[in-house]
Amino acid sequence: MTGFMPLVRAHFLATSRNKSELFFTFAFPLIFIVVFGLIFGSRPADGGKNVIDYLAPGVLSWGVGNAAVFGVAYSLVKWRETALLHAIRRTPTSVLTVLGGRLVIVLCVALAQAVLFLAIAMAPPFRLHLTVSGLALTVPVLLCGALAFFAVGVVVGNICRTPDAVGAFANCLMVPMAFLSGSFVPLSQSPDWLRAVSRALPLRYMNEAIIGVLDGGTAFGPWALCCLALLVFAAVLSALAVKTFRWENAA
Repeated sequence: MTGFMPLVRAHFLATSRNKSELFFTFAFPLIFIVVFGLIFGSRPADGGKNVIDYLAPGVLSWGVGNAAVFGVAYSLVKWRETALLHAIRRTPTSVLTVLGGRLVIVLCVALAQAVLFLAIAMAPPFRLHLTVSGLALTVPVLLCGALAFFAVGVVVGNICRTPDAVGAFANCLMVPMAFLSGSFVPLSQSPDWLRAVSRALPLRYMNEAIIGVLDGGTAFGPWALCCLALLVFAAVLSALAVKTFRWENAA
């Protein structure tokens, strides 16, 4: 674990100084909650809930996934482009240490997003319904989801060669996934074929788990399978990420 804490600090400084990353991590998802919450939030939806009870967890899931994919992929590509990864390779630092340093930032950002997004969604005029136990159970779901999308971000960072390519690739991945997974519209209102496709997407399981625990009291059991699915995604994609990891761009 040589150099782990310096890498965590370097990732933190890179993230905190990147104003565009901070905007798309915190401010941009809030636009969806505020705008769509004001327009549709109080309307009734399935299961005796209002639209905000689906919208806020969905935007939170998408925001966490989006931030993880963009942040991880961009930092890897930028560090590779500036030869920083090449310099790190000349030290005793391992691949797992490099990725672990970024993972700490991803998990911390996910928790910060949850606090901000849910606090806004609970305030008037949105009035998201949730329980204290449900709020506590959101934490393990967020961590499982962040792990899965962290692995997605590493794979994207391994594929892309430039920061611009990261933006294009990640947008093509995350925007359709948001609509296919029920982040903005409940899957119960989607056609059967779309619900079938969504089973292959990690964002669907994160959405379902967060919606369930926020409103489901202490009964975490029904949503444990969603967390298990996220961990399976994380394990498979992490193995692929480590296998394809590149310290520098090929000539």
